[in-house]
Amino acid sequence: MAVKRSFDVVFSGVSLILLAPLIALIGAAIKLEDGGPILFAQERVGKNGRTFRCYKFRTMVEGAQQRGSGIEIEKDDARITRIGRLLRSTSLDEIPQAFNVLKGDMSIIGPRPTVMSQVERYDEVQLRRLEMKPGMAGWAWIHGRNTIPWERRIELDVWYIDHWSLWLDVRTFFRALLLLVRRRGVYDVDGTVRDFKES
Repeated sequence: MAVKRSFDVVFSGVSLILLAPLIALIGAAIKLEDGGPILFAQERVGKNGRTFRCYKFRTMVEGAQQRGSGIEIEKDDARITRIGRLLRSTSLDEIPQAFNVLKGDMSIIGPRPTVMSQVERYDEVQLRRLEMKPGMAGWAWIHGRNTIPWERRIELDVWYIDHWSLWLDVRTFFRALLLLVRRRGVYDVDGTVRDFKES
């Protein structure tokens, strides 16, 4: 795991330096659109159930979680800002999570970070998803992202934990890059990002 952490620190640090002009441009665009905050911070659940503040570029109006469908999001959701639509479709809104990686809250590769309201509905096996740090991309992420049911996503994440290797991370990383280029899996087949429900 020391090698995994070393890769996380080097890759996230270099990425933030190289992407600094893009980060500044995105931040300015968000601020100019409605004057609201540039970043959206939400409490997420990490390794062993430890909570942390997860950062993303803000893509929705302020207070969006208290409106509409809560944490479920539709492709044409009125709460999404104009710049937010572009950021979500390209996954550029995830760039600030590189700061979480540097801090040690997240990894480049791992199960996607979840919220406490979902963890509270996990069964004993699903709780194993919290045995590794959450990642910016992961095994379930590259196998369908938001197009597959939550139960299947969690199964894939637990499989990743049981079979982790550096080579598996390398494979996942490059497949994630391909998925980003193709802009696939941002929404479910019906155009929705769904919340986890107990089966």
